[in-house]
This record gives sequence, C-alpha cells and structure tokens, in this order.
Amino acid sequence: MPIPRAITRFNRSVTNRVTRLFAGRVPPFAIMKHKGRKSGQHYETPIMACRTADGFAIALTYGSGVDWVRNVLAAGYCELEYRGRTYSLDHPHLRKLSEVSQSFPRIMNSILGFTKTTDALLLTDRSE
Repeated sequence: MPIPRAITRFNRSVTNRVTRLFAGRVPPFAIMKHKGRKSGQHYETPIMACRTADGFAIALTYGSGVDWVRNVLAAGYCELEYRGRTYSLDHPHLRKLSEVSQSFPRIMNSILGFTKTTDALLLTDRSE
C-alpha cells in the first residue's frame, strides 16, 4: 500500500526540499535524474537507494505509479547521484520488495514494513 496522497503532497513541498540539501552525498539518500516521458523536461527527485551486486535497488514507498518511476521505465535509463558520484543506470524493472529485501539494511526493511511498501525498482549500473 503506497503512502497516502496527503503525505505525498507534504513531502513534495517540505521534506524533499530539506532532503535535497544532503541527498546524493549521504546514503541511502540519492538524487534520481530522469527525463519526463511527455514533456521531455529533466527532473531530479530525491529518493532512497541501496547498492546491489550489479546496480541499485529503490524501494517504491509511493508505489510504482508515480511519475518518476513511469518516466524511468518509459526511457529505459536514468542517472543516479549517490555518495557524490553519478551513475548511469539502465534496464529498470519492477520487483516485489520481498524478492529484493536483502538489498536493504535491516532498519530500512523495518521502516518499509511499517509503511507497507510492496514494490521495488531495480536498475543495472552501466557506468565505467
């Protein structure tokens, strides 16, 4: 079950502004850089990401229907700023969080369980 819309609006206008101050430098916070599938505009969205053996896993706390996820799936690629480095990622695919929960720290899994997050996005690192 995704986070309710009222919380989404608050996070977009307040929490995301604060998170942008350190996202991309302090894990697990990262900046997802993606292109709008309709507008072609470039966006930067603060998210929480964890490294996997071949890329990154992102818990979809707002569900898989949010714009940034749909943009990344439509484009088939994106960039992720993580720990001060920018990664080129491709092959985005949705998975059940239960299938990839080992990619996340125990504390994060506890929080994700509390928020009833069910989906994750996996991306392959194609950076050199």
